[in-house]
Amino acid sequence: MAPKEFCLPLYEKIARKNTIHRALDITLLFLLASLLFYRLLALKNHGFVWLLAFLCESWFTFNWFLNVSSKWNPVEFKTYPENLEQRFPELPPVDMFVTTADPVVEPPIMTVNTVLSLLAVDYPAHKLACYVSDDGCSLLTFYSLVEASKFAKLWVPFCKKYKIQLRAPFRFFLDDPTSSSANSEFKQEWKKIKAEYEHLSLKIEEAGRKSTPCDLSGEFAVFFEIERSNHPTIIKIIAENKQSSRDDDVPHLVYISREKRPKQPHHFKAGAMNVLSRVSGLMTNAPFMLNVDCDMFVNNPQVVRQTMCHLLGSKSESEIAFVQHPQRFYDGPKDDPYGNQFDIFFEYVFPGIAGIQGPLYGGTGCFHRRKVIYGLWPDNAENQGRNHTSIEGKLDDCEQLKVFGKSKEFSESAIYALKGKKDFPNNLSDSLEAAFPVAGCGYEFGTSWGTKVGWIYGSMAEDALTGLEIHKKGWKSTFLAPHPPAFLGCTPSAGPAVMSQQKRWAIGLFEILVSKNSPIFATLNGKLQFRMLLFYIWLFLWGVSSIPELCYTALPAYCIIANSHFLPKVQEPAILIPVITFMIYNLATLREYLKTGMSIRAWWNNMKMGRIIATSAYLFGFLTVVLKLLGLSDTVFEVTKKDQSNSDGDETDGTTIFTFDESPIFVPGTTILLVHLTALLAFFLGLRPLVDDVGQGVGLGEVLCSLWVVLCFLPFLKGLFKRGKYGIPSSTIFKSTSLALVFVYLCRTSWG
Repeated sequence: MAPKEFCLPLYEKIARKNTIHRALDITLLFLLASLLFYRLLALKNHGFVWLLAFLCESWFTFNWFLNVSSKWNPVEFKTYPENLEQRFPELPPVDMFVTTADPVVEPPIMTVNTVLSLLAVDYPAHKLACYVSDDGCSLLTFYSLVEASKFAKLWVPFCKKYKIQLRAPFRFFLDDPTSSSANSEFKQEWKKIKAEYEHLSLKIEEAGRKSTPCDLSGEFAVFFEIERSNHPTIIKIIAENKQSSRDDDVPHLVYISREKRPKQPHHFKAGAMNVLSRVSGLMTNAPFMLNVDCDMFVNNPQVVRQTMCHLLGSKSESEIAFVQHPQRFYDGPKDDPYGNQFDIFFEYVFPGIAGIQGPLYGGTGCFHRRKVIYGLWPDNAENQGRNHTSIEGKLDDCEQLKVFGKSKEFSESAIYALKGKKDFPNNLSDSLEAAFPVAGCGYEFGTSWGTKVGWIYGSMAEDALTGLEIHKKGWKSTFLAPHPPAFLGCTPSAGPAVMSQQKRWAIGLFEILVSKNSPIFATLNGKLQFRMLLFYIWLFLWGVSSIPELCYTALPAYCIIANSHFLPKVQEPAILIPVITFMIYNLATLREYLKTGMSIRAWWNNMKMGRIIATSAYLFGFLTVVLKLLGLSDTVFEVTKKDQSNSDGDETDGTTIFTFDESPIFVPGTTILLVHLTALLAFFLGLRPLVDDVGQGVGLGEVLCSLWVVLCFLPFLKGLFKRGKYGIPSSTIFKSTSLALVFVYLCRTSWG
């Protein structure tokens, strides 16, 4: 009989009760279907406006059906990390990846704090290795990491000795815990560590002010006259753990800046992640890999142990490909004014798809099985990956080189990982020479990297595409939301940054839908489950949704100006259908926010930002992909500016003020606002031409809808009367005014 400890559970799957939620979702679906049925019956008695409303509402009904399907079977997971080492006395190694691309928009001190929090997690130090990918090839970033590695020798033991919860120094030192502690030794060490961190921060800050952060000699000499987009591979072992298991030891720390050449494609973050997987495969070859963005520090030091509970569970070896943690944020603007903290998405949608095939890969805060990234299919997992990859069947030595590249050392390490072996015999220093070729920009030519192996190329949303390819093979994933949250990051806190980020997501997701990697093919030719297909379609259609959103938003203004209507008149019983639908939808979404612990103001902010983003950022994302498909333009990756604090002056009396710039992305929102203000002014001043047929005149519903749109675009209304970054630039107002006048003219022409 097996020992009792081997029967201890590592995690528990719990079905979440959602009877009321389901009832509201089905009620809304029924009301939307009823509205469509009414439209069809009355379509012959109305003109183009009625048809356009019917088409838009058909889209909304379809979109809502996809949404309901995704949230139908929510599940939660509870882990038991206290049982982990009883089941697995020898914990597996983990390679941790941090990616950064620009030292200006991603300050090095931010990367340093993320790295320090990773080095200090509650896990054996000799089982961990941290690799930092610097696509900006920044001497300042490398210098900061070198200095941080010295501080880590004090910070890591301090955190483990006193079981510190917050292991990112910039957050830990915000409060003074010594006032409530009777431990004099802790007080003394706390003051010492704080002084050391302040000294580190000051050194990095002063280095950032100089044209050359440090003396270009010794280990820094390689950065002499380096060009950001044209340089050879740089790999530096900043700290190496000599396989010691002492609690006060620090994990490996390696800096990587892959080769860049002007005419060689580098595939943005996906390319950087593939380089990280190859270099780490040669150096440490851990069976599990964690990747985080440079702004996502560890907030829960138990995160690796909690994740291992899933990855080492009874059936996980042949089922679970990756474990995704939600993106949570610190110091975000109060009440989520930009609607980009995604609390509702992670609270309702992620648990819903976790009950199907598992959550999508979110690009950060995710633990992967190395063998899955190397292309292993779940059918072959139980055979310990005996030379199996995404190309079904066994591979000889020549074929291995075609799949993994011309480095025999790396191909051997890849096969080693696919066979499920836990430790790779090489030390870091011994593998350094072999690591340089696999980080070269030409290494992937003629291989399966980016197509069948590694992070997949072909979209700006490389994370969603890679997760889709993993699900396509039949793998499942897990969503883990521990308390406190595993990772915390910073979210864009300015209008331009938010819009840029949302546009980039819309571009990347829509690119996947119209490519050969479409989830439709993944279901027809692969093992993507049907309801998982529905979720991916809902997600990838965010950009396409901008067209019906824009049309439906313009309908009330058009009807007021053209003296028409798209809603039933107040005296008609059918008016109850859209009215009840509107009320139930808003009450149901408000209920979600209140149950999540958010405020009514947060709900309203998300409602209005949903309309603003859909008709601007998503619209530009959709048009960008269309132009790319027509061969008229190409997509350009933009790094979203990150800031560790919300001290940019955007808050007044606790309320964040929307900010603008001269980007054309603000033209649609400004145009929509001006159109509706013009329509309402014409209505209330009686400037509209009268018509003989009263039944075709504008009704109260159109006026109320127009007022609702103005409320949703209230930040733009305020921006018309402000200056500086809080005001809409005059060039944007001029463009929007011109478009609004054209719209009004077309409305009057259509009436005439």
